[in-house]
Amino acid sequence: MIKTIGFGILGAGVAADYHQQAIAANQEKGARLVAVGHYDSDQFASISRRFGVPCLSEEALLAQPDIQVICLCTPSGQHPAQAMAAARAGKHVLVEKPMALSLSDAEAMSTACAKAGVQLGVVLQRRAELLFGQIRAAIVTGELGELTLGMVTIPYVRPPAYYAQAAWRGTWALDGGGVLMNQGIHLVDLLVWYMGDPVEVKAYAVTLHRDIEVEDSLAATLRFGNGAMATIAATTTAEPGFPHRLEIYGTRGGVQVEGEKVIRWPTARPGQVAPATVNYTAPAGAAGGPRGIPATGHIAIVADFIEALRDGRPPLVDGAEGRRSLAAVLAVYRAAGLRPP
Repeated sequence: MIKTIGFGILGAGVAADYHQQAIAANQEKGARLVAVGHYDSDQFASISRRFGVPCLSEEALLAQPDIQVICLCTPSGQHPAQAMAAARAGKHVLVEKPMALSLSDAEAMSTACAKAGVQLGVVLQRRAELLFGQIRAAIVTGELGELTLGMVTIPYVRPPAYYAQAAWRGTWALDGGGVLMNQGIHLVDLLVWYMGDPVEVKAYAVTLHRDIEVEDSLAATLRFGNGAMATIAATTTAEPGFPHRLEIYGTRGGVQVEGEKVIRWPTARPGQVAPATVNYTAPAGAAGGPRGIPATGHIAIVADFIEALRDGRPPLVDGAEGRRSLAAVLAVYRAAGLRPP
């Protein structure tokens, strides 16, 4: 019989819905949602009805004996303190992106979890998706040759109403940044996973059309240790929202991805055919809003986390790997002259 792994979700926003779906989809692996945590007791009853489990305070959630994993779905600036509290309570931690807003906080989270003997996983779920794993394998095996160029384009839209939904959105203190930190970090994560950590960055960032503290548009150039380069162009002002693009090129081939679908994947190998891939059900994916992505990535990342706990190994995206994309985003911000408080 499969041993049950109890999950608690802290936070009740959009990300919490994805975690609920992912936990339900992994029932055969023993996953079970036990409770949801929230800061506002006036909302406990409605949140409990929505998720079908009790809604508790953070303290009560961490004290729940049948919860082994805490999913952090709270504003990004709250992640470090909550992760360390969960670790002290002996709970494994699966934290939404970005794991923290500073490298020192990210490192403190990893240290606290290691000291407590619990696992820390970061929800950069595209690494767990079939397509992006296939691209990684093609790079590792040399199918694309020596990498020379990467390109990320993120022409999203997040209207003023999106930022008005919650006071923390679009702030340095709790959101930690704009289009790159909040929406673009998933694609930045793939860049560093494929090409390595950047050694030099040049960037521009501006706030053109949104009444927020952080950037709504950004352009950057990254250089990597082997001399390869990558560009990032991102905005949340491109009505009505267009699918992001990821392109990776090497000396023996390249891959062009739009949304979650391969557009081209030619290589120097005669007759080579790109692996089978899946596409998002929504044509523009996350371009038009945060609910535009499917739950497949969250399902896969939760499945990997469960297997990691049972196998006694680090999860696919542990604290050290989660720190890498954060470091790259912060390097872009520094290059653009942004000074987050």
